[in-house]
Amino acid sequence: MYQSFTNLCDSFSFEFSRVSICGLGLLVCLFFHSYAGICSALKLTVPSHTIHGIEGQPLHLTVDYNFNATASEVQIIWLFEGPQSNPKYLLSSVNQTVVPDLEFQHKFTLIPPNASLMISPLRISDEGNYIVKVNVRGNGTITASQKIQVAVDVPVTKPLVHTEPSSGVVEYVGNITLKCTMGKGTRVVYQWMKNGKPLHAGPNYTFSSNNATLLIVPVVKEDIGNYSCLVSNPVSAMESEIIAPTIYYGPYGLRVKSDKGLNIGAVFTVDMGEVILFDCSADSNPPNTYSWIQRADNTTHVIKYGPHLEVVSDTVAQKAIDYMCRAFNNVTGKRDETHFTIVVTSVGLEKLAQKGKSLSSLAVITGISLFLILAMAFLFIWKRYQPHKGTEKLSTLQPEADYRKAHTFSGNANKRSVSIIHYCKKMAYPHKKRRSKGKEGKCVFNLGYIFLC
Repeated sequence: MYQSFTNLCDSFSFEFSRVSICGLGLLVCLFFHSYAGICSALKLTVPSHTIHGIEGQPLHLTVDYNFNATASEVQIIWLFEGPQSNPKYLLSSVNQTVVPDLEFQHKFTLIPPNASLMISPLRISDEGNYIVKVNVRGNGTITASQKIQVAVDVPVTKPLVHTEPSSGVVEYVGNITLKCTMGKGTRVVYQWMKNGKPLHAGPNYTFSSNNATLLIVPVVKEDIGNYSCLVSNPVSAMESEIIAPTIYYGPYGLRVKSDKGLNIGAVFTVDMGEVILFDCSADSNPPNTYSWIQRADNTTHVIKYGPHLEVVSDTVAQKAIDYMCRAFNNVTGKRDETHFTIVVTSVGLEKLAQKGKSLSSLAVITGISLFLILAMAFLFIWKRYQPHKGTEKLSTLQPEADYRKAHTFSGNANKRSVSIIHYCKKMAYPHKKRRSKGKEGKCVFNLGYIFLC
């Protein structure tokens, strides 16, 4: 970020032969401010007060200046101040005419039209403070200066990581030391990485004063991972190859699984006649050795070595047999074992009987459903066709007196029909009236009563 600096009113800090003239400059500034009003007209702008350069490469110190006054002469002066030396004259210019120091004329170059300086090539001995001063003469003389600190760095080379011991360690017993080394580099910062993430100090992680060495005490299974060393400085960064220390541990999480049967806890229920394959596994480095042990009559004996065991259930003489799987790590010296029981049942016959019972129940339900459907269909048909037969029968049985009585209600055919319908409604309920052209009306009742109207 560019920083603008005003002339002596802001911070005039030019120092020559280690004699500060800041106070004098401030008085001059106040005088010109009251007399000419041009004190703040000259400004110097630099990108940063500290710049890092790479040894052997050119370095450009950018300096811009501007002023708002009429000037007859513009003078630029560059000085160099080493860590333990007085300021040295490098070059100067008046109205873009450069006058270099003959000792440094091929190393330092002024880049017009501004006050920038080129250093080529950059060496370690060029590290220090560079002072630039600009004088502008018009109605009076105004001056501004600035100091830039230059740091020269050597790029880092790819680091190497060494592990001690290189053969591996046993958890909770051994320790691991990782050392990071590199060929070249200045102002180097070391950062240890684990699985691509920065590694910080912890209960079992200890770093050296410059972070170049990592000590893991004690080693545990959780320390397994990919370690690397990242080195950097202001001008470069490099990371080492990944290294994975060897840590021996286990066995942990021993368990037994089967490809068939029902497993409830440590009990495996299998069908008679089935061949079952059991698998024993545990987390360990190096891999465990496994042994299968059978218990019978309060005695145990090894029946097989290896992670797999095949059991034929129809050769088992008992209904339940106890087994045990044992895992052993020959490097850590630790072992673990798990017990389980195999129970042989007639699962196939029970399934068949259960299936037969299910089929019988289904047949009963189906028969009842069919009977109900047929009964409902028969009742519907009977109700649909039975009333027509009742009409003829009841019409023959109707008393003639009632018939005649119905006809006396009206003297004409139309009135007779109305009277007959009125008469039918009084006889019974509910009813349903039907008429047909050219025939006498009929009253049909749901209960089978039919009257001739």
